[in-house]
Amino acid sequence: LDENLDWRLARYLPGHEVASVPRIGWAGMKNGLLLKSSSQRFDVLITMYSGIPHQNDLTDLDLAVIGLQAPSNRLADTAPLMAEVLQKLPQIQPGTITIISADHD
Repeated sequence: LDENLDWRLARYLPGHEVASVPRIGWAGMKNGLLLKSSSQRFDVLITMYSGIPHQNDLTDLDLAVIGLQAPSNRLADTAPLMAEVLQKLPQIQPGTITIISADHD
């Protein structure tokens, strides 16, 4: 989980090893370095959707990115998206970004 998300989202992802950027000491890391470091340790980085895919080439990384689009990064706004994250995780491929939006009606 990127530092822009509440670490408590981990409890909505049962069956998955979940780490939080601040809790592993990576807070403040620039996006490029964060993506590279994450790809060496994790399969997926979950973040609030931002400029990451536009600022960084994901195709050379062994990492997928899930970008959440919600009214805010508060737990109350992002937790409802975790069911869809769980559903999509098995299908996500490295080097891609998947957007999960609260407005997906």
